[in-house]
Amino acid sequence: MTRWLLLHARSRRIPVTAAAITAGVGALAALAQRDGDPRLAAFAAAVGVAAVATGLGGHDLALDRTAAFGWPPRRAAHLLLGGTFVAALLLAVGLVADPIATDAFVLRDVVGLGGLVALGALLFGPRTAWALPVGWTGVTLVVPTADDHWLSRLLTWPVQPTTTTSATVTAVVLGCTGLLAYSWFGCRR
Repeated sequence: MTRWLLLHARSRRIPVTAAAITAGVGALAALAQRDGDPRLAAFAAAVGVAAVATGLGGHDLALDRTAAFGWPPRRAAHLLLGGTFVAALLLAVGLVADPIATDAFVLRDVVGLGGLVALGALLFGPRTAWALPVGWTGVTLVVPTADDHWLSRLLTWPVQPTTTTSATVTAVVLGCTGLLAYSWFGCRR
């Protein structure tokens, strides 16, 4: 079992992904310390889950599809463990410095953006799955968040306060849809 886990981790580029997540999230967390802007916290979550995207597919998707065991639980575990690692790093910032955002904010964003990266892997493949969470979070940099219009709240859910019900519902729907779709169907070729 240990050998299988090591081979799986290497084939999914988990050591390199963990280093990229740590470097990217650490740099953005340091910037967020100075600025205090929730958009940087959301962008740090997007960068973290974007790095997870590189390991969502193997080198040979046809080989993955012909395996003698079921992939859905393994895909779900990979995505959930990657999201847990990103959330843990973002929350750990609060142990050594000022938190970059509240715990609920970080968890909501990791869940929603993780669902987006899973949908990106399903629709575009693992190499470009990062585009959905990074692009959506990039939209929050230009769309004003103070507008009470429903479309503005929907587009800017990653930076809305945690008391905004529509932002939480959007994140949960994206997270659950992405997790289930990716777990069941896998990556695009």
